[in-house]
Amino acid sequence: MEQIHWVRHRWQQLVAAESGRGRYSAPDAVPTKSSPKLHNAQLTGKRRTVIARHGPYQHEYDSVSKGCQGNGIRTTKYSLLSFIPMNLFQQFHRVANLYFLFLVMLNWVPVVEAFQKEITMIPLVVVLIVIAIKDALEDYRRYRFDQKVNNNVATVYSGKQQTYVDQRWQDVRVGDFVRLSCNEIIPADMLLLYSSDLHGICYIETANLDGETNLKQRQVVRDLPQGSELTPENFHSRIECENPNNDLSRFRGYMEHPSNARVGLHNDNLLLRSCTIRNTETIIGIVVYAGHETKAMKNNSGPRYKRSKLERRMNMDILWSVVLLVIMCLTAAIGHGLWLRNLEEASFLIPDTTSPALAGFYLFWTMIIVLQVLIPVSLYVSIEIVKLGQIFFIQNDVDFYNEYLDSRIQCRALNITEDLGQIQYVFSDKTGTLTENKMVFRRCTIAGVEYPHEENGETAKSLSCKSLSCNRSSVSLHTLTGHSEGEGEETPSPTLPRHSAFSSPMEKDVVPDPFLVQKLNCLSSPLFLLTDASMELTYIVDFFMALAICNTVVVSSPNQPRHVVQVPEVSRSPLKSLEDIKMLFQRFSLPRFSTLSPPHTTESTRSFTGRLFARGKPATFTPSPSPIPTKREHGSWKDELIYEAESPDEAALVHAARAYHCTLRGHSLERLLVELPGMGSLAVRLLHILPFDSTRKRMSVVVRHPLTKQVVVYTKGADSVIMDLAELPKGAEQSESRQGHIREQTQKHLDNYAREGLRTLCIAKRVLEEEEYEVWLKRHAFAETSIENREELLLESAQRLETNLTLLGATGIVDRLQEEVPETIEALQRAGVKVWVLTGDKQETAINIACACKLLRSTDHLLTANCGSKEACKALLLELRAEMECGEAAEGTSGFTLVIDGRTLEFALQEDLKGDFLELSRCCRAVICCRSTPLQKSQVVRLVQDQLQVMTLAIGDGANDVSMIQVADVGIGISGQEGMQAVMSSDFAISRFKHLRKLLLVHGHWCYTRLANMILYFFYKNVMYVNLLFWYQFFCGFSGSVMTNSWVLIFFNLLFTSVPPLLYGILDKDVSADTLIKLPELYKSGQNSKAYLTSTFWLTMLDAIYQSLVCFFVPYFAYAGSDADMLSFGSPINASSLLIILLHQVIESRTLTWLHALLLMGSALFYFSFTLVFSVVCVTCSPPNNPLGVDKLQMSQPLFYGVCALTTMLALLPRFLFQALHNSICPSDTVKAALMDQLNPDDYCRRMQRWNQTQAQIKTRSLVIDVEDSDIKVPDPDFRLPSELKEGSAATGSLLS
Repeated sequence: MEQIHWVRHRWQQLVAAESGRGRYSAPDAVPTKSSPKLHNAQLTGKRRTVIARHGPYQHEYDSVSKGCQGNGIRTTKYSLLSFIPMNLFQQFHRVANLYFLFLVMLNWVPVVEAFQKEITMIPLVVVLIVIAIKDALEDYRRYRFDQKVNNNVATVYSGKQQTYVDQRWQDVRVGDFVRLSCNEIIPADMLLLYSSDLHGICYIETANLDGETNLKQRQVVRDLPQGSELTPENFHSRIECENPNNDLSRFRGYMEHPSNARVGLHNDNLLLRSCTIRNTETIIGIVVYAGHETKAMKNNSGPRYKRSKLERRMNMDILWSVVLLVIMCLTAAIGHGLWLRNLEEASFLIPDTTSPALAGFYLFWTMIIVLQVLIPVSLYVSIEIVKLGQIFFIQNDVDFYNEYLDSRIQCRALNITEDLGQIQYVFSDKTGTLTENKMVFRRCTIAGVEYPHEENGETAKSLSCKSLSCNRSSVSLHTLTGHSEGEGEETPSPTLPRHSAFSSPMEKDVVPDPFLVQKLNCLSSPLFLLTDASMELTYIVDFFMALAICNTVVVSSPNQPRHVVQVPEVSRSPLKSLEDIKMLFQRFSLPRFSTLSPPHTTESTRSFTGRLFARGKPATFTPSPSPIPTKREHGSWKDELIYEAESPDEAALVHAARAYHCTLRGHSLERLLVELPGMGSLAVRLLHILPFDSTRKRMSVVVRHPLTKQVVVYTKGADSVIMDLAELPKGAEQSESRQGHIREQTQKHLDNYAREGLRTLCIAKRVLEEEEYEVWLKRHAFAETSIENREELLLESAQRLETNLTLLGATGIVDRLQEEVPETIEALQRAGVKVWVLTGDKQETAINIACACKLLRSTDHLLTANCGSKEACKALLLELRAEMECGEAAEGTSGFTLVIDGRTLEFALQEDLKGDFLELSRCCRAVICCRSTPLQKSQVVRLVQDQLQVMTLAIGDGANDVSMIQVADVGIGISGQEGMQAVMSSDFAISRFKHLRKLLLVHGHWCYTRLANMILYFFYKNVMYVNLLFWYQFFCGFSGSVMTNSWVLIFFNLLFTSVPPLLYGILDKDVSADTLIKLPELYKSGQNSKAYLTSTFWLTMLDAIYQSLVCFFVPYFAYAGSDADMLSFGSPINASSLLIILLHQVIESRTLTWLHALLLMGSALFYFSFTLVFSVVCVTCSPPNNPLGVDKLQMSQPLFYGVCALTTMLALLPRFLFQALHNSICPSDTVKAALMDQLNPDDYCRRMQRWNQTQAQIKTRSLVIDVEDSDIKVPDPDFRLPSELKEGSAATGSLLS
């Protein structure tokens, strides 16, 4: 009861103050400590107290701000002092590095020592140094960026000088007052305390934060004086707010004044770091979060790191290598023990008290050191280098460059490039991903009458075709793309700044419908009230009034694109027949057209509205007496304006209203300036804006009508919501009432729009009585002043107002396809990738778009899942599964496509139904999820990914796609019209959907094939070389001795054979890019992991073992019976193994260039040069052996070269013969495609046509399709072609013809 009294008291205060309302505005004050609202105003949990650094409480500043960070940022990992210890600490987090550190330490134990202590350290030291250099370069780059940011200058209040002075950003502290001017960047998260704008607002651009170029409005904290600039010394208030967090859309707290009154603080009061001040000359704020505590830095997570599928497979094979190493060491240990036991009395043995068992145990660890190369420590470093090289070539591919945006592909995840070649499922958003997200006003229906805008549709087709350069392009619906050669929009210069968000020529150029223009011209006629069409005209005027004002558009002038057009105080304009126009709008609220009675306002209420919404100075705009032109010439509008909208839908609707001279000329916090045909400029008092949210799926504005003085709610939103909220006629049958007729006709038009692929929005209004508005305002004021549960209370308040709406009409907006989307989806499907579309659009719209982009084919069997309960969903899924099984048995069915709506999907994702849903969808060629929420998108991706164990890719462009992008194995963000949220959460960022085709089919295929072959090659060369040492143990009593000096042994894998595999992993090209694009079926080899199968791994191991046997025993028998010593015997073995390993790579390589030849020959020459010099100058380099002159002597004998040649030929002959026979008898598709690349152009074209004909015959089977005349012959008489696809097929046929 006390709260009711308090609300009543506050309302009386508001009436006395005669203050207006703004966006989600709240009362002028909030509860004091003595009020009942106090407990609700408390912040729960941890919080931060902020006081002015140079204000009255500065003596408390140090204690209050003790835990707050400075504003300097540091993204570097290291400092000069901490680099070495921290880098070593991080590198030894890798198991491989710890393993080799263990070997180094083990070699220092005398009883198991195998080499010189320093030599065993070399591989580990080299790896650590290489990684440290890379980390140091990356960290230095971050350091330079930090210095640049920290040294930026801001104007900060100085307590000593009693004025504002320039300070570096890093010197700003929490509690500082910062003054900024227009176009300056905000240095820290600040609470807005003063704005030079009379209404206490400022605009910020968040492009540096989220990529959005549209302006966002922020408000000064309530109850602060705005007449003069804020004086920091007089700021006596304390600020209590939540602790730093990364939620960009939420800020909670309150400001406590000396009088103990508290004012709620919300996100509209907060200016975020990195944003830019626009449209405001001066603002002053107090810093609440600084440095790494700002929301921008809290969201800066840096590059994304994932573990690829190939890397996980490689780790398993490394474990097999460990098992192989243990087996070899155990064999040597057991053999050494048995050898010692059998030779206990041998005279050549040095007497030792060590038992054979203990000696075998010691030898086990010695062999671990000797055979350490079997575990490829350099493989991890090589993979990182190769992936950096692959990313370099991907980022510098000119085909990914977008000239208009001046952007190229971004590789944000550095270690999953090979996953691009193994994708099996693609989950795509629709709007902004498959389509342009540039809306064109196409059609509308008002009061049940449709206005087709046929000329505007032809213009849209022409613009679409010209922009897409589709002279011989995609097959799509006529409303989405076209084939006209007419003039289209000019491509803006990439160097020009983007002054306005969502204001492309496509959105601006709207050709009015002549019939609708004729009706609107009646407003200029003095006899329009006498006609029967006057009632319909009220609907039309209100419809365009809603289009013009129901938005958050910022109106700017063309000469100063970032400065808002100010809204003057407009008095009663000298319009013609103003009272008649007033009567026109009053007629719209009569009982027979509305459920609301005409407002019976008392004199006191009229006095209140007169004082509250008084109009002062005369209007500067005069009405246009001339009728509306039916066609607008480019640039013919007088007083050109720039609209900056939050979404392309808003921009399209505002431009559409302007095409009918219903022009929004100014937009401020409390007032709108609208020019209507025949009426001139009218000042509309803006009471509230109820912004769009995904729960309500609509937005509303509450205004005081400038003529009737009534409170009117204009609402626009999704048709599924607005049609349910529209009022039902009372006292009459639905079919006999005007509103019933409008609802029925509008629904028909909406269905037609959806079938044509248009995005639909419904427009409605509601006229409130004064008493009704006052009751709602009390509750809304209570919701606005709440600190806890504020969002929930505001949602309830908005829903309470948006009921019993009067339906005005609906709009149809075309969102044209991006260029080459049909070709891209068709190529992905040919590549074996299943494409799912997850969208929030209507089912009919999604089906039509899917048909246009070739996701749906005319021969597909369409399965539709729409149900209202869980039980019905379960039954439907089983029914559809049975229908699919029957269809699979019948001939002629090319595939199934499932279309499921959001409500049914919610049931299907539940635990007991997800199995049935997955079983059904996995058998479908494509799945379309309509009306799906962001959460449902991520749930679908996770379900398919986890249950089917497949590689998934999610692609989207908006914030609603972030969740599924992060869940998928590979996330692709499109830098489009909806900001950069998707890009910042992605692994790769592209500018157009068509780039996905080359990214997967070409670069994905190359990256996977190259890396898989390189990893196998590393395993091969390590096993091959290590086995040479193992075979020698059988001839040296398993003593752990080696037949080569330790320097060559360590450098063999570290230097002599390390560089060629890197070039192999970066530049090897099995098939050309053109062929991979033309033959998407080649991508399936990566999906099936054909380059790196378990069988492939073990065959490679067996081949390595065979080659090691040949490489060891050919020299063994060649030198048998000679006086060659151990090092002389090992010299041809080392040389032969090097040649075998290098030539093995030549056999496996698909590309050989001069660079490959240079590195291969360079590696061989480096080895021979090193060993020759080593044998000449080294005397005591490898004790106890003396390699002096050994290699020099061997290289001077013909036997050495004969043994090397014979060994190399015998070792590689099986591999060479196997490759030749396999590629001749049963060549893979990749080999066939590689052979096609070698043909001349004519033969290449003939071979390509033959390939495609063969693939088409396999797919179509007995189905005959004549696309040109849409003659579809199917053997199965029960085959059902949906009507949507029939229309799509007809459109396809007309376009191809």
